[in-house]
Amino acid sequence: MPARRNSRPYVTLNAAMSLDGKIATYNGDSRMSSPADLRRVHRLRASVDGIMVGMRTLLREDPKLTVKFARGRKPHRIIVDSNAQTPLTSYVVRTAEEIPTIVAVTSRAPKNRIETLERRGVEVFVCGKGPLVSVKILLQTLRKIGIRKILLEGGGALNWSMLSGGLVDEVSVAITPRILGGEKAVSLVEGKGVALVKDAVKLTLLRTSKYGPDLVVHYKVQN
Repeated sequence: MPARRNSRPYVTLNAAMSLDGKIATYNGDSRMSSPADLRRVHRLRASVDGIMVGMRTLLREDPKLTVKFARGRKPHRIIVDSNAQTPLTSYVVRTAEEIPTIVAVTSRAPKNRIETLERRGVEVFVCGKGPLVSVKILLQTLRKIGIRKILLEGGGALNWSMLSGGLVDEVSVAITPRILGGEKAVSLVEGKGVALVKDAVKLTLLRTSKYGPDLVVHYKVQN
């Protein structure tokens, strides 16, 4: 069952993908957005309270998850990291004293890793007892601390976990005029998927727009 809307933040999934649905090449290169679309993304970031990514994105890209082109905005950086493996050398940890940074783990995460992250200024939330973070518990926890809007910039696994759990409200995708191919390239959504088309996550088109060579499609999720 989807989580009640008033018990969690409003979530927008945002990504840039190739025409064949890839958000990164087989070796992890994900630099696809045009300069015009990057400005759109940073305007989106400036409108939310938190930016969420998974561990694969963090390890592959070492993202800053900050806002350019808008002064004074410092959304929380939220890392879904079941086993507290976030590298201490990562940008988000090195700047955790300056920009609010949350790492979500499970109760199975090593306590010494949690304590080390906390000493660096990271807030660590334990969300679930299973092998993977319960994103439902995480979102409820984030809502309780005042985070009302989240931009999900996840990889395929986190995107599927959020969508399949009924935890995404809007989807905004910049389609770049490229075809990447590669069976090991990262797709917009991965995970188990659905067995039947009728069970798909259904969307309603809100608008389309063009940013440089990129076509941006914006959908409402029919939760």
